Amino acid sequence: MMMETERKLLMEYGKKLINAGLTKGTGGNLSIFDRELGYMAITPSGIDFFEIRPEDMVILDLGGNQIEGERTPSSEWEMHLIQYQNRRDINAVIHAHTMYATVLGCLHWSLPASHYMIAVAGPTVQCASYATYGTHELAVNAAKAMENRNAVILANHGILAGSGDLLNAFHIVEEIEYCSEVYCKAKSIGDPVVLPEEEMALMAEKFKTYGQRKNIR
Repeated sequence: MMMETERKLLMEYGKKLINAGLTKGTGGNLSIFDRELGYMAITPSGIDFFEIRPEDMVILDLGGNQIEGERTPSSEWEMHLIQYQNRRDINAVIHAHTMYATVLGCLHWSLPASHYMIAVAGPTVQCASYATYGTHELAVNAAKAMENRNAVILANHGILAGSGDLLNAFHIVEEIEYCSEVYCKAKSIGDPVVLPEEEMALMAEKFKTYGQRKNIR
């Protein structure tokens, strides 16, 4: 069985998404890309995160061809694959139906720098133009809105985040959901003050070290 370690990580972080309240049911999907092999391991479609087994993961190549696995890959596989095709800095992608980022997505609002922790993803998090889930159009829209950033809000849908590994992709989802919650609540009682571009440029430099978590195993 190929990519055994990656399969186990996908199982672990799928459960973490549920336990952290970052998604519900089978909503969302995760993947890891092995650049040496040129293959992506991705969660299967429609299976509860607590029931997924290592053999349920699906292996695809960069052309979208199924290399290993009997299950159907997540319907959003192309939204993951396009990141690996175009971003050398991204080797893990998480898509989740988080509450507050999805609220912003339903309003078609981007997330401004009302909290400095947004710097884990960029100076802002853009809202991608709406497209039907599981389509090539959605993958293209998400990739375009995520240029020079590590997260994107999907209109009327949820959040997508990518990083060098699954640990940091999960960290980005957590922090952007937190920033989205703060922004929504602040917006409900006033007009949030947005940090200036020069402060966010400073945060980008500081987060080159602070914002990256390291696996300890």
